[in-house]
Amino acid sequence: MRAVGLVQGHTCELPMTQSELGDALGLSTVHVNRTLQDLRGAGLITLRGGSLTVDDWDGLVRVAGFDLTYLHLERCYP
Repeated sequence: MRAVGLVQGHTCELPMTQSELGDALGLSTVHVNRTLQDLRGAGLITLRGGSLTVDDWDGLVRVAGFDLTYLHLERCYP
């Protein structure tokens, strides 16, 4: 979302319910809920009122095993 200008600071709009997110990802609502709880508990994200804030980008990258060279996104992040 940063690559297309849809982020302010570390926050973007994510107006989806956990059920909708699960449907979109092919996951159960229970799994989505537990995963979000884990991410919140680890201090990585805040999800409130249809907005997602990444509180610890480096930690989230580590947990997800994300590679910034995927889709050449390294230019979007310091």
